[in-house]
Amino acid sequence: MALPNPTESVPQAPPPLTPEQLAELREKERQQKQMMAGVIAIVVVLVALLGVAIYFLLQPATPTDKIRDVFIIVVALETLVIGVALIVLVIQLASLINLLQNEVRPILQATSETVNTLRGTAEFLGENVVEPVIKLNGYLAGLKRMMEMLGIKPK
Repeated sequence: MALPNPTESVPQAPPPLTPEQLAELREKERQQKQMMAGVIAIVVVLVALLGVAIYFLLQPATPTDKIRDVFIIVVALETLVIGVALIVLVIQLASLINLLQNEVRPILQATSETVNTLRGTAEFLGENVVEPVIKLNGYLAGLKRMMEMLGIKPK
């Protein structure tokens, strides 16, 4: 039994990055940090605005009925936007189902047929090629041993 070659079993390290690739990675990291900082800043500003709005709404002379009406209009518009988003989502889902039925299923069926054909071919070769070769090798080994025992062929 041969021992495995240690140089073959060690995975190869990826090649070192070029300066252009390193600069591109740094640029992407910088953009991600800027985006994260922007999102955090927007959240902080929204929380501050919410706090200021609550403070002013709690004042006794605030016309809350007008603010309520504006808020109802904003919620209605938001509901429309969510409705459109749901319609787009349903259309995309229908497109995905269509893709699965008309593209992926035939590919899987063709792959299954190919595997079955290969299985049949392997069985055929095993029965008609490999088994006779193994039997022939067995007969030849027996003949060789018989010749050695009779002294016709030296050991």
